[in-house]
Amino acid sequence: MPPKTVPIHGNYHGYYSKRVTDAEGDVRLALLPPDLFADKRVLDVGCNEGWVTCEIAQTRHAREVVGVDIDPELVSLAWKRRKLLWSTQAPIRSGKRKRDTDEPELASLDPHYFPAAMHHIFGPLSVPPARTEDEKTRFPHNVAFVSADWVNNGCPAFDAQGYDVVLALSVTKWIHLNDGDEGIRAFFTRVLAALREGGTFVLEIQPWDSYAKARRMHPKLKENSAKLQLRPDAFGDVLKEVGFIEDEFLGVPGEGGFARPLRMYTKAPLS
Repeated sequence: MPPKTVPIHGNYHGYYSKRVTDAEGDVRLALLPPDLFADKRVLDVGCNEGWVTCEIAQTRHAREVVGVDIDPELVSLAWKRRKLLWSTQAPIRSGKRKRDTDEPELASLDPHYFPAAMHHIFGPLSVPPARTEDEKTRFPHNVAFVSADWVNNGCPAFDAQGYDVVLALSVTKWIHLNDGDEGIRAFFTRVLAALREGGTFVLEIQPWDSYAKARRMHPKLKENSAKLQLRPDAFGDVLKEVGFIEDEFLGVPGEGGFARPLRMYTKAPLS
């Protein structure tokens, strides 16, 4: 059941069903370098129901993916999505080994091998325990979800190891409206600290004109909005101020209100 509270953090239920379909995947991920997530540790901030998080873990060969969201009900749905995708993907077969190395080849996986009707009729498959270290880095064992206010508090149990990639998709507006100009700066600083040297920050920036509808959702957002001096167009300057060095424009995926610029930033290596 959808929550009765107003989703003032952008924690909409059913959000990803409006953006993507199972067959297509997320259009934003299609713009990223194909090997960006391969064997990497990834954080998805504001993961919602875990659609993007699971796609990265299942088909992008990530070693470990952590999805974090402030809404515990959405996190519960994310765990259910993980189980659904596990129930419909093709059986895992042992792949060949690369020549002169023990690393397995990155084989393609059919995530829709079994029809979704089987899941609805017979229920989801149980997830077996990982038997080997290699299995721990494969879906569904390589993805976890946690409910936390990562923007303000982080998640020490997961953050301590650092991340190779951090994603912030469709969240900047909500952070900005809830925590103000200093809050969005603090968020970018926290992302920088969480990234390993040379790590990548993938950012989808929600434009200023999209704030108008959101700030009418709650008096707190309306009050905070009136105090904002920073505009989304200037986020790139803030990111450079806090320590990111490279900025790559990837395109504007999506349609209508979901057509937003997608950019990549890099954490400067230690001197």
